[in-house]
Amino acid sequence: MTSELIFDSLEEAVREIFGNNTEIVSRRGVSGGDINDAYLLVLSDGRKVFLKENRGKDPGFFAAETEGLNALREAGALRVPAPMACGKAGRTAFLMMEYLEPGMKKRTFWEDFGHSLANLHSADTTAFSGGGRFGFYTDNFIGASVQINSPGNSWIRFFAECRLLPQFKMAADRLPSETAGRLDRLIAHLDEYLIEPEAPSLLHGDLWGGNFICGPDGDAVLIDPAVYVGNPEADIAMTELFGGFSESFYGAYRESGLLKPGYNERRDIYNLYHMLNHLNLFGGAYLGAVQRMIPG
Repeated sequence: MTSELIFDSLEEAVREIFGNNTEIVSRRGVSGGDINDAYLLVLSDGRKVFLKENRGKDPGFFAAETEGLNALREAGALRVPAPMACGKAGRTAFLMMEYLEPGMKKRTFWEDFGHSLANLHSADTTAFSGGGRFGFYTDNFIGASVQINSPGNSWIRFFAECRLLPQFKMAADRLPSETAGRLDRLIAHLDEYLIEPEAPSLLHGDLWGGNFICGPDGDAVLIDPAVYVGNPEADIAMTELFGGFSESFYGAYRESGLLKPGYNERRDIYNLYHMLNHLNLFGGAYLGAVQRMIPG
């Protein structure tokens, strides 16, 4: 995000973007995720904008999200709200973005979503991977945890060093020694379990059922990304972690040929990353899931 889009107050951002005479006339809380507070703002000219706030975070937290939103928008396969400004007022970091009025799912919502996600995963990634085949040009966040995106040319090595290993290190004090040993062996021999994709894909990175909405035209809109370039199987695995996606979504996606034989055996390893992150963020209730997802 360029420096001119980073502001010292929300009011300054509103005046700069919408005009010096524009003010916020109402703020209404919106239900959302566990990490940030969300609001619908109505401006004095009648326009609406969406606001995310996080008390205690650095503006870089939302600047990283902005980079991910812009990458998804540039790929052009699915609708993504446009980020407008971020900054920090006192101890509160904020991100202001386009407000998209929620709509009703069209009849072909899930099929269209599956095809569009496949189109996203087939888009050119050259501009996003920071000079390698995999990774991203900046680190970002998965929930409240830093997500390391160091560019590299091996997907398996990237997933080991930038996904599983950092979470393993953070979880070290929470893991029984037997579990830690199994996880250490998995990371050391990850090439026996994962495969390199035929081509790298731009991923949403955190694609569970809470990170898309139905937009005003009845189609899926992606929100709250943790973007990077990787194996498309990782995004599909995440959609299955907590459920909520229709079988017609998967049927449409499979038409792309991006899911390769053996995906079902690899799925838990991709989701192990997210369960380790949940263990680190939310505590021991996720230890059992972590243990079940480690092969052997």
